[in-house]
Amino acid sequence: MATATAEGLPEASAQPAKQDPAVETAEEAKEPAEADINELCKDMFNKMATYLTGELTATSEDYKLLENMNKLTSLKYLEMKDIAINISRNLKDLNQKYAALQPYLEQINLIEEQVAALEQAAYKLDAYSKKLEAKYKKLEKR
Repeated sequence: MATATAEGLPEASAQPAKQDPAVETAEEAKEPAEADINELCKDMFNKMATYLTGELTATSEDYKLLENMNKLTSLKYLEMKDIAINISRNLKDLNQKYAALQPYLEQINLIEEQVAALEQAAYKLDAYSKKLEAKYKKLEKR
């Protein structure tokens, strides 16, 4: 069986038990030399600086993209404003032209009503003339 060392960690027994592939053997942790620690710290700080630079660059690019999108949107809104102003101006012109034509349109409506009345009178006159013709033929036969 395993015995405990002064640090409270079990010590591997001198006789290995069955070699189970799922069981790993522990190795004693060794502190790296101080030069290695300094190199590892420098490497870590360099990698962290690279990572942070990348993050800041990505954020900066996102803001530049948003700025460009805002500029394009602003230009589109200006174009839409110009189009709306032109539509408004054309609508006012059309309303003025319609107002100028209104008396003529009223005259056309009046003429149309008079033509309809004349048409009715013509139908009545035609019907009356047919009656007279029928009476004339009837009297002529006698």
